[in-house]
Amino acid sequence: MANSFHKSFQINGISFKSVEEILAHVSQISAEMHEFLSDWFSNEKTILVKTSGSTGIPKTIALQKEFMINSAIATATYFNLPQKTTALLCLPITYIAGKMMLIRAITLGWHLDIVEASSNPLEKISKSFDFSAMIPLQLENSLQHLHLIKKLIVGGGAVSQQLQEKIQTIDCKVFATYGMTETITHIAIKKLNHTQISPTFFEVLPNVSIYKDHRDCLVIDAKNISEKVIFTNDIVQLVSKNKFEILGRFDNIINSGGIKLQPEIIEEKLSEIIKLRFFVAGIPDEKLGEKLVLLIESEGKIDKEDVYKSTLFSQIKTLKNISKFEIPKEIVILNNFNETTSGKIQRKSTLESHHF
Repeated sequence: MANSFHKSFQINGISFKSVEEILAHVSQISAEMHEFLSDWFSNEKTILVKTSGSTGIPKTIALQKEFMINSAIATATYFNLPQKTTALLCLPITYIAGKMMLIRAITLGWHLDIVEASSNPLEKISKSFDFSAMIPLQLENSLQHLHLIKKLIVGGGAVSQQLQEKIQTIDCKVFATYGMTETITHIAIKKLNHTQISPTFFEVLPNVSIYKDHRDCLVIDAKNISEKVIFTNDIVQLVSKNKFEILGRFDNIINSGGIKLQPEIIEEKLSEIIKLRFFVAGIPDEKLGEKLVLLIESEGKIDKEDVYKSTLFSQIKTLKNISKFEIPKEIVILNNFNETTSGKIQRKSTLESHHF
């Protein structure tokens, strides 16, 4: 039940005898966490949560507490995380990923440690944990400390090929997650390390069915976590009835002179040579309709922009797996990208704020 908690549940080594004790304790950690758990332990059947806004305008939606509990149990079952699992919460409580770490611990009786959400969450950690969740930036900054985590899920953005290569020999088992607020975090998992960088695919959790719509976008039917069938904008290739590969976002497709280009596929190819944060996009063009542009976040790391652009253009043209249509028509250097509080690039907002 949502208004109860598992007897083994702990926060930072402290056990509780009542909901009131839990609320009193978390009030000392953060007002936002106290407000969320006050709502969680209320008699209401739903709870309001915010979407991240990475693919559109942030919005508030109501999730059924019963479905959130089902999601917590599904994660614990998939990763074999029983009661008294030691877990680290290092994500902000603002969005669903952070909230669900709390709900998993409360529901399943985990021993949860809570630290401030930062870009380097393991920097001051000395103890080890069975389980944690991070965004790619946190993973990148935690490589030398990852031996402290046995199993780690990573969401909120794609893990680059370079970062995936760095984690291959690390003992910690790292998994990418696929999901959204509407699916109460992840509904599918992909192994990221100990894979020899061979192609791996997302595998859905139990009680989740998937198929494609007429746009080749993923459709999710998971009655344990959502009353409605969820139509996504993620273009996928179905590998089997329970496995899929993400090709890109339908709403990111660029139509350049009648050629449809998928930014995510181009970005994966360009990631071989571009080490700074970047993305590609289509901007209005009189002849082509949309022109393919490469945007790079410099943060003051590029001194001679003209030389950098010229060198990069030459390198791009030598890539064996890139077609002539996938070569950007222009390279734009920006000091900073717009992003969500969880570190996701806001493509549309970045383009709009720089008047493209």
